[in-house]
Amino acid sequence: MEVEKDGIMFHLSEHHGDGTPGTHAFIRCAGVKEYHEELINKKYKYNRPGLEKTFYNTLSFTVNDPFNNQISFNQGLSES
Repeated sequence: MEVEKDGIMFHLSEHHGDGTPGTHAFIRCAGVKEYHEELINKKYKYNRPGLEKTFYNTLSFTVNDPFNNQISFNQGLSES
């Protein structure tokens, strides 16, 4: 199965060994500030990530699922 948003395709798998609880995916993309705002405006009670400037020079936020998997969305600051 896959999900897609704005040209970013994410493949999901239930196959043994493809990932374990606690997996962290790093995505470099454009529009991080706008996507963060879109998620915050949905007013999810349990997942309201902060937006931060990282030490590796990106604008970033991370979302978590109930199994503690994380997806970090990152945009280079020179790309904004």
